[in-house]
Amino acid sequence: MHVAYNLMHLVPGETGGAEVYARRLLPALRETEPNLRMTLFVGGVAAHEDWGEGIDVEPLRFDPRSRVRRVLAEQTLLPAVVRRLEPDLLHNVFNTAPVLPQVPQVTTIHDVVFKRYPETHGVLAKGVEVLVPLAARRSARILTDSEASKSDLVRYLELPADRVDVAPLGPGLPEEAKGPPPDEVRERFDLGDAPLVLSVLAKRPHKNAGRLIEALARVPRAVLVMPGYSTGYEQKLEEQVAAAGVADRVRLLGWVDDATLDGLYRAAECFVFPSLAEGFGLPVLEAMLRGTPVACSNATSLPEVAGDAALLFDPLDVEAIAVAIRRVLEDDALADRLRSAGLERAKRFTWEETARKTLECYRKVLARTAT
Repeated sequence: MHVAYNLMHLVPGETGGAEVYARRLLPALRETEPNLRMTLFVGGVAAHEDWGEGIDVEPLRFDPRSRVRRVLAEQTLLPAVVRRLEPDLLHNVFNTAPVLPQVPQVTTIHDVVFKRYPETHGVLAKGVEVLVPLAARRSARILTDSEASKSDLVRYLELPADRVDVAPLGPGLPEEAKGPPPDEVRERFDLGDAPLVLSVLAKRPHKNAGRLIEALARVPRAVLVMPGYSTGYEQKLEEQVAAAGVADRVRLLGWVDDATLDGLYRAAECFVFPSLAEGFGLPVLEAMLRGTPVACSNATSLPEVAGDAALLFDPLDVEAIAVAIRRVLEDDALADRLRSAGLERAKRFTWEETARKTLECYRKVLARTAT
């Protein structure tokens, strides 16, 4: 089986969970199916990376930092290369796909947040509104990360449920990413001895950081650290931090390396994830894997990932967020239970299982093509 992978939307350090998905899934596929022939279509600096043994890279000349050029290249350059290489299947891993793919294609659509919260994509919302449904129609099958996302795809894009396959993800941050000890983390970010509340999220409206900042004002002494890739929305968050009177207790970080992120998870007394909508929720799993007590939103896929190993709250209720954080910080028995339950829960999610379900999806498409 020769599968080509459309990674043309990959911009290292700026693509969030979709980048994590690509980087963790591809080696897992290779390990699960050693005979799988893999070709990656990549642009920009990512085309010069070492993607691992047995994975071929086909560099395409365009600027992936320009969304317009990415879309144009996906619809023009990509089909031409696919026609030349003739893979059995094209897997688009970043939500969109060529209209004329030349071969059968599978597209991973991680979520339809653009339907629930159009403001999260700003001026690009109209393009996403067209491209993602078009990708769904032009693909033989759709992969998604959770049953909640599948339900959204069926509801909002009117896809037949039997054409959507769910492949839950593994942890995004590798277990081997060993960060500095807690005392070094505290010194680096000037945390003193205050309780550390961690929230790993991109600076986008649906991540709900604004309500989390309001909630922090109701949690005595705690310091909130928020790493995640920066966007134009970050200025609004800085204004909300000032308005809430917690400027000395909030650290808005950009994208941090794996070691730093690992250190933050392990140093945190509470991990909180207030998102209004998620396709999966990788940070919840990453925190659990490191024994960090988790409090998270009860919206979309998050209860599916967290199970009974997190304290759930209504993300629209600022007081509910504050109460959840205070309970984790003040109730040692609760925090211990969440740590233990989280470690057990995290073991259920592996990239090997993601790869296995992805390969099953490929075989469904190729079996149908063969007949």
